[in-house]
Amino acid sequence: MAEEDRLYKQGKKKKGMDRKAKGECLGFDKNKKVSGLATDADVRPKTSFKHRYASESQPIIVRKQVDPDTAKYFSEIWNLFESKEVDLDERAVICGNALEEARGKEFELATDYILSHTLQALLEGCDVDHLCGFLRGCGKVFPLIAMDRSGSHVAETALKSLVIHLEDNEAYSVIEDTLSMICKVVVVNPVDIMCNRYGSHVLRSLLCLLGGLPLDSPEFHGRKPSSILAERLNLGASRLAGNDSRHLHREFPTLLKFVVSEMLKCTKNDVKILQLDQYSSLVLQTALKLLAKHDQELFHVIPNILGLQNVNVLEGNFIETGVNAIVELMKETAFSHLMEVILDVTPDSLYDEMLGKVFRNSLFELSSHHCGNFVVQALVSRARDPDQMDLIWEELGSRFSDLLEMGRSGVIASLFAASQRLHTHEQKCCEALTAAIRLPNEGPGCIIPRILFLDSYFACDDKANWNLPRDAKIHVMGSLILQAIFRFQSEFVQPYITSLTSMEVEHVIEVAKDGGGARVIEAFLDSNTSAKLKRRLIMKLRGHFGELAMHSSGSFTVEKCFAASNASLREDIASDLLAVKLELSKTKQGPYLLRRLDIDGYANRPDQWRSKQVSKESAYNEFCDTFGSSEPKSSRKESFLAYSSKNTSHPKEVNKIREEIDYHLASQKYGKHGMLDKVATTKNKKMKNKKSHAGYDINGASKKVPCVSRRPFLSVDLKGMKRGRDDRSSKASAKKLKL
Repeated sequence: MAEEDRLYKQGKKKKGMDRKAKGECLGFDKNKKVSGLATDADVRPKTSFKHRYASESQPIIVRKQVDPDTAKYFSEIWNLFESKEVDLDERAVICGNALEEARGKEFELATDYILSHTLQALLEGCDVDHLCGFLRGCGKVFPLIAMDRSGSHVAETALKSLVIHLEDNEAYSVIEDTLSMICKVVVVNPVDIMCNRYGSHVLRSLLCLLGGLPLDSPEFHGRKPSSILAERLNLGASRLAGNDSRHLHREFPTLLKFVVSEMLKCTKNDVKILQLDQYSSLVLQTALKLLAKHDQELFHVIPNILGLQNVNVLEGNFIETGVNAIVELMKETAFSHLMEVILDVTPDSLYDEMLGKVFRNSLFELSSHHCGNFVVQALVSRARDPDQMDLIWEELGSRFSDLLEMGRSGVIASLFAASQRLHTHEQKCCEALTAAIRLPNEGPGCIIPRILFLDSYFACDDKANWNLPRDAKIHVMGSLILQAIFRFQSEFVQPYITSLTSMEVEHVIEVAKDGGGARVIEAFLDSNTSAKLKRRLIMKLRGHFGELAMHSSGSFTVEKCFAASNASLREDIASDLLAVKLELSKTKQGPYLLRRLDIDGYANRPDQWRSKQVSKESAYNEFCDTFGSSEPKSSRKESFLAYSSKNTSHPKEVNKIREEIDYHLASQKYGKHGMLDKVATTKNKKMKNKKSHAGYDINGASKKVPCVSRRPFLSVDLKGMKRGRDDRSSKASAKKLKL
């Protein structure tokens, strides 16, 4: 026993397969013996109170002992592999012979806490025939292997090994037959495996394999909340599984549809169990993502998941009853996650039906709930047209103050993002937020500070005497809402512009030092606000640009300020950076920023540096004259880099051209009339090389400088943004919930 424990620990350490349980919560049965030395034990998975309905006719499989000779044989193989004296060809032969020896003992070996590691190594090194032979040998016990703490690792290793062999066209039919057998076994009694911690993970991997996607894809095994939030707020591209470009290997579409349909068919009497169980919810989420864009399948799958089997969506009789039950389910943690995915993938006609019959008259009720508000955010972010926004606005437009009091600012952020995406209700959103955040007869100056520190403001009993808190983190959603606001047309957001530009100098500096606050300032500088107002804000940071540049987030703000400044302010920024050049060059972002703004050129050749800025101004003016601009020339002269044409539908393309002009002017000397002819050539070279701007010095020479990547869209954590948490923002205001 001591020897086998030693072997296990060595194997665990070498293979990185530590499965040590953190207490009973991981499902480890302390009474279970290991290494085949245990007495016979019933290893049928324990059924929870949620699904004790399991068929009594299902046979109870008893785990037999692994006989001593077999245990010794596999232990010797493990020692041989660890010695690293076996080449690849010999290893494949040994793996094949060992798997032949394992026939009829697959269940016992896979569920053995120690020998399962050896079995994994064999499955990774064998050929496709022995791999498929092992899976076929598992037969009807595959679900039990998948639900075992050790067996689940073996099952996933086998599935991952199948993916590798899919590159061989001749092996495709053999693998397809093997997967077909496994799928038929899994769908016989799917509820047990779906609701099991380990079985759920194996089943999700199987679905990914059938869908042609990597088994360890974060898209299906847990995406970061920040990624989901980025999509909803128009800050990140959608990553729905329906995108065929993400298919990394050959798929099995027929088997995928078979498994999903049969799972739902076999569980239609137990759909309530699947809706409320966290592990089955994850399986259903994966299935829905894999079926994205397959509208015909979703028309049948989604009603079944909602517990509405006897409906025909295509005939327009969807959801006539059971609305109240569905609304209540959205207040449960597991189902709220599932409903978000349903809204992400649902076809247009089905979305419209659900909005009108399920969510109507319940939007504020759900928005007030700590789980339901996430569903409303998903609903709003997937609105398809202005008419749907009208219906949503009808219920939520007048409740901004209530939502902020309850800490549901995420719903408001989603409304702003949807308004910007659909170009509707922008002005109404801005006016509603202003009314919610500002007391009667107050000026606009208080708006930005209160949004930046939402928790602090709404936790204060005496709101009229609220002051900006010191050393407090800026509210995540407050920052995101303001970033969305400054993407609107300037005529809609005048109170917000006035509030930001009228802030005290020390307050602007503190905001710029915070990652979330810096994002707000950058959004303002990128907006179509006049150059004069942008310079008014930049001037408040004068003398502090060196301090800001020392922060990883502040360095981007400094670069934005430089781009939005006139020649005089640019020289002030360069002077501040020159004063901290030595310290800044030691930071990760410093070398890039110093090179980007040509601080060496400013220090060694100040007159030439100033002349270069004038050349850039002339180049931008010519560009504006050539391609058209709604701004007068006088405004352009004040801030040539801050130019933003109101008639331009693609401001990002204009920004790219500006950067190309910058670098071309830095690397070549030519007349301004020849500059535009060379922009296209510069752009083509950049597309071919795909190098960062940081890889070029001021003379145009290529340098191997590490690329400084843009920081994530959120520079603050989202630990508090979890459903199920009921944190109080202050003792004096217990009912105010954090998002």
